[in-house]
Amino acid sequence: MTDSPRPSSPQVQQRAVVREGRPFPLGATWDGLGVNFAIFSANATKVELCLFDDEGVTERERIELPEYTDEVWHGYLPEARPGTVYGFRVHGPYEPDAGHRFNANKLLIDPYAKQLVGNLEWGPELFGYQLDHADKDLSFNDQDSAHLIPKCRVIDPAFTWGSAAHPMVPWERTIAYEMHVKGFTKLNTRIPEAERGTFAGLAHARVAEYLRALGVTSAELLPIHAFVDDSYLIEKGLKNYWGYNSLAFFAPAPRYLQTPFVNEFKEMINQFHNAGIEVILDVVYNHTAEGNELGPTLSQKGIDNANYYRLLPDQPRYYINDTGTGNTVNLSHPRVLQMVADSLRYWVTEMRVDGFRFDLATILAREPHGFDEGGGFLDVCRQDPVLSRVKLIAEPWDIGPGGYQVGQFPPGWAEWNDKFRDAVRAYWKGDEGMLPEFARRISGSGDLFNSRGRKPWASVNFITAHDGFNLNDLVSYNDKHNEANGEDNNDGHSNNHSWNHGVEGPSDDPEIQELRERQKRNLLATLLLSQGTPMILAGDEFGHTQDGNNNAYAQDNEINWLDWNAVGKDGRALQEFTRKLIAVRRAYPILHRGRFLVGEYNEELEVKDVTWLSPTGEEMAQEQWDEAGAKCFGMLLDGRAQPTGIKKRGDDATLLMITNAYHDVVEFTLPEVPDGKRWVCLIDTNTPERTDVPVFNFGEVFEVTGRSLLVFVLSQEDRQPRNLREAIGAILDIKERPLDTSRP
Repeated sequence: MTDSPRPSSPQVQQRAVVREGRPFPLGATWDGLGVNFAIFSANATKVELCLFDDEGVTERERIELPEYTDEVWHGYLPEARPGTVYGFRVHGPYEPDAGHRFNANKLLIDPYAKQLVGNLEWGPELFGYQLDHADKDLSFNDQDSAHLIPKCRVIDPAFTWGSAAHPMVPWERTIAYEMHVKGFTKLNTRIPEAERGTFAGLAHARVAEYLRALGVTSAELLPIHAFVDDSYLIEKGLKNYWGYNSLAFFAPAPRYLQTPFVNEFKEMINQFHNAGIEVILDVVYNHTAEGNELGPTLSQKGIDNANYYRLLPDQPRYYINDTGTGNTVNLSHPRVLQMVADSLRYWVTEMRVDGFRFDLATILAREPHGFDEGGGFLDVCRQDPVLSRVKLIAEPWDIGPGGYQVGQFPPGWAEWNDKFRDAVRAYWKGDEGMLPEFARRISGSGDLFNSRGRKPWASVNFITAHDGFNLNDLVSYNDKHNEANGEDNNDGHSNNHSWNHGVEGPSDDPEIQELRERQKRNLLATLLLSQGTPMILAGDEFGHTQDGNNNAYAQDNEINWLDWNAVGKDGRALQEFTRKLIAVRRAYPILHRGRFLVGEYNEELEVKDVTWLSPTGEEMAQEQWDEAGAKCFGMLLDGRAQPTGIKKRGDDATLLMITNAYHDVVEFTLPEVPDGKRWVCLIDTNTPERTDVPVFNFGEVFEVTGRSLLVFVLSQEDRQPRNLREAIGAILDIKERPLDTSRP
């Protein structure tokens, strides 16, 4: 087939005045007098702009874009205004074997659309081929799809920002908090019901204040780009809750808008920034919702399939599927790379976000020959004056060739470190032989990141994230329980390094309950007191449960929604303990050093930055590291070690962290340290609510409770600190400023 036939639509006429316009910027741009429309397609033969009524129901006009410049089709409508609803029909060859899938019967979403109107409704009209045809995608479908697909809306970007600016939190002081727009507010009765689950709900000052009071610095939002609910999920009565199925890279998801205006997102940003909280977006540029050759035609597939997607070189009918979702966006093409870079810059400059976490980032850095640190996408981010100054976080793995690249992203990037997650889980579960790996991870994973001037913050440490068990379930279930997903519990990971402590699921046994709570504290303490950038999963700080579901991507319900009203005594205690941990981290710069811990003696400074101690209080010998059953040791961080390159002694506090993953008490001799007098106990996960600050002498034997973690600070004074506030440098007074009844 050479060219897709023009859809018959006699009731639609071209009446609007159209001028040539400009080929830039791409998308629909209001200039105060009219709207310029520009869309890239190298292989199209004609592009029509379709104008709709305000609701996006009735197509009123169809206008052929008059100019074609540098593979961009463009036109200018002097009569168009913000609020104009539109879509595109793109003509060209329908030749799947050549990689072309043009079908002008399909209304297409502008890849640069800033707002979408309406929701996607599934039907056979969305597909470029006939679903029941024997030739499948080689057949042609002439049904019109306009009534099923969201439309685009021209926006006026004007907004009054006020005095709130980007918080610009230094990387080494960053504490990330992964959260979901809907899940965080849906059950919060302090927010007006109509606003719960939306940007407007998150914009309530209580939300940002809760995060500020907890101590986190950066809210990392799960995907907020417009996305679709997969048809197979809808058939099962489920939804795509996480949002990893992008439909438009510039438009906020309509489901999160309580008002008809995208400025609602800006109002939320304003509130967060006013509280000093950054906003980081989890973004999905590696694939789109159009799937493989059997997927629907919604946008790029019908605009220029051969350029927007990576196709098999010898069989361009089929897609390279490094994402596991059917297609892979082709960032090797300059216009596609431009689209992604333009999207990122838009969210930074126009929407004022502070950074991005890139889903399956290895794909973005993969060129046809493989993962390439010098590839186009990484080069763009590194040299761009806008993108190079915001936080860039990679999820450094995918299912493609050479897909696991933890530690291999270039300077300037931070990376999710799953080795930290697995090692910390396994250690506290009591697995044998974990001391060496555990020590590497809590000291900043220098074996992965200590090169080319990268800093310890490059390791984004996490115990839990949206994908997998949350903290409560990690200590309550041995096995996943994903029956609610409708896949016979076959989805999700089976190797979770989890432990139920004797009973699968909820338990009334007080000993099990106490041990589980202590293990939560152990895990949170390890996360927040390790070198690197910690990331907390929303709800972990008060023990939210997902009922054992470790793949709750389709559960838009109470499984995922945070139930603030259900936070009980244990939950409130865990919140306060989390807050205390963050306060300690903030108070002592040695916990977020600018240099990696190497454990080597510095002859100029006459000091080691870190010394690993056995329970005898002496430095660990190699045979002790090699002992499989060893589960208790100490990590001595010497504050005299210089945290920068300056060749003089540092003046940070000296800290001692002791961890004991053994099931019983271990006697630990507290070491003698130069320039100190005694040890002050700041953290004991066995006695989290202790109000006094105990002090211990050098050489004293401390009975470390089984499965517990302790932190001591070296005191240079004879007197005992009066309270925790004094001991941690007055960063946060836990008792005088309690978290407001556990919810925002």
